[in-house]
Amino acid sequence: MAKLIENPKTYKGQELDTIFFRPMLSGPDAEKLGIRVLYNMPVPTTLQFWKRSVDVLRQYAKGWTGGDLAKKFQKKIDLFKVKAELGFSASDYFQMVFEKIANSAPANMDDLSGTELEAAETSLFKESITEAIRATMWYGDVDRVTGLNTFDGFLKRIKEDIAGGETELKTVSLPALTATDAAETLLKNMWESAPEVLRYFRNEGNLVYLVSSDIYSNYEDSLDSISVESAYFSKQNGRKELYYKGIPVIDVQMGSYAGQFTDMPETFALLAESRNLALAVNTNDFPGMEVRMWYNPDEMENRQRAVFMAGCDYLLPELIVAAIS
Repeated sequence: MAKLIENPKTYKGQELDTIFFRPMLSGPDAEKLGIRVLYNMPVPTTLQFWKRSVDVLRQYAKGWTGGDLAKKFQKKIDLFKVKAELGFSASDYFQMVFEKIANSAPANMDDLSGTELEAAETSLFKESITEAIRATMWYGDVDRVTGLNTFDGFLKRIKEDIAGGETELKTVSLPALTATDAAETLLKNMWESAPEVLRYFRNEGNLVYLVSSDIYSNYEDSLDSISVESAYFSKQNGRKELYYKGIPVIDVQMGSYAGQFTDMPETFALLAESRNLALAVNTNDFPGMEVRMWYNPDEMENRQRAVFMAGCDYLLPELIVAAIS
């Protein structure tokens, strides 16, 4: 069995969409992010939010007596051209691809070719791209010299708006997470500080708490301390999901990056209308968008490269309550 994988692969156009990006930017994994994902939307990509009209009833009479048009809010999401590149020694690359195939459905391990090989190579690269996009979405800063600097993330944009005195963006002080119920108190304060227009979306199921891992862990500990049988079993078996007042509490899992990027908050929480925060990725409307995988014989190295556009932003500040250290 050869220890090299030499067949080059290039994805462009429809293949780039259907094989590579769309599967990782749609479905359950994308929903777990707790935000809106806009993939290959028309350029310029805009985040839109419609305000529902009120008092539309009129006394019946002949003719048109309608009121004003429903209000639509729009904001352009700046997209940045980015690239992802990975290089592996030929032997390491072979072992990683071989392991992915071995752990998948029954395969002919003596014939590493065709769709099984392609799926394993694609999966290896997609995992790295997905994590890079997710991390940059939170900690991104284009002004940073190195690391997560391909586009600005949510936290940078929110911090700048807070510093700039954005009056409609509500802020709540972060408590020290020393007490067992500190996170629960924070979630309660954020809910009580939320404007009525934001609280309204709870009944529609569109509110979400997006929190750092330390807040999530503290809140889970407070639930474990409740002296009821269900809490006892949950403490043993773990909880797949946490809620506060019926609102999902999502751990954004940025703890592993906090030590590397001290310019970003380690502890933070957002109460937001999930459709108000959006990640935009485009592989369709710009020249040069592609994914390429090839073997470099001079360096005896397998290489992978993806070129695409990405960016993120939020639209209405009154639909966010922030607690940022």
